[in-house]
This record gives sequence, structure tokens and C-alpha cells, in this order.
Amino acid sequence: MYLIRNVFQTKPGKAKELVTKFKAAERYMEREGIVRSRILTDTVSGFWTVVSEFEVPDLSFFDKMGTANASPELRDAMKDYMTLVESGYREVFRIE
Repeated sequence: MYLIRNVFQTKPGKAKELVTKFKAAERYMEREGIVRSRILTDTVSGFWTVVSEFEVPDLSFFDKMGTANASPELRDAMKDYMTLVESGYREVFRIE
């Protein structure tokens, strides 16, 4: 099992919009192979930070989740999400 953590620094005032997109996308994530997901926001870190974590059984998930391979519902839920983001990074952890 792998934990994938995406940390986004949103544009000022756009964190709530990004969280809304992630919440809409959560409905479709199980179909895409995601076992568990979480959305976290900052409380003491830099302002407008949003963290999306999800667990997947293997890393073939990345092949499936390319824009062309994701379900239409998931693509619609996440449409234009990068317009809300200034920067970010991804961490991948193997978990037991």
C-alpha cells in the first residue's frame, strides 16, 4: 500500500475552492482504485495550503490517473483546478 500526499499552495483566497473540488472528486476515487482519501488544510502553516492524501494498493495508479485515463466524472470534478494553485509538491510513502 502507498500513501500519496499532494501539497498545494493555492493562490490567495482560493483554498476553499480547491477543497470543494477535492470533495467533489472524492465521490469517484474508489472507482479509480483509491482505498482511502483525506483533505487537510493549514492551521499553523503557510496560508492557503491544501493537502490531499490518498492510499492506493500500487503505483500503477499513476498510469490510470492520467488525464486521458481518469473517469469523465473525476475529470469534471477536477476541471481547471490548477488555475487555483501557485505551487506544490508530491510525496509518496510505502505504508504497511
